[in-house]
Amino acid sequence: MNVEEEVERLKEEIKRLGNIQQDGSYKVTFGVLFHDDKCANLFEALVGTLRAAKRRKVLTYDGELLLQGVHDNVEIILKPTPAPAANMDRV
Repeated sequence: MNVEEEVERLKEEIKRLGNIQQDGSYKVTFGVLFHDDKCANLFEALVGTLRAAKRRKVLTYDGELLLQGVHDNVEIILKPTPAPAANMDRV
């Protein structure tokens, strides 16, 4: 599986485990993601996938490296997906 596929799967798992916010983003803590059985089976390197998603500006969280136990309460925020642009070709 390539990095883009892993980031897409991570987005789906954050939506499954997280809580939707008023702005359309999703919020979940690192501990919830880390301790979820499905995530543990999907992601060999959850922290690496989180870092890749953060570099792509798909999500945000405080800090660079998240460690199990120490950072269980760090909130990970999946940014809302932008609405598709309206088709301006139609008249």
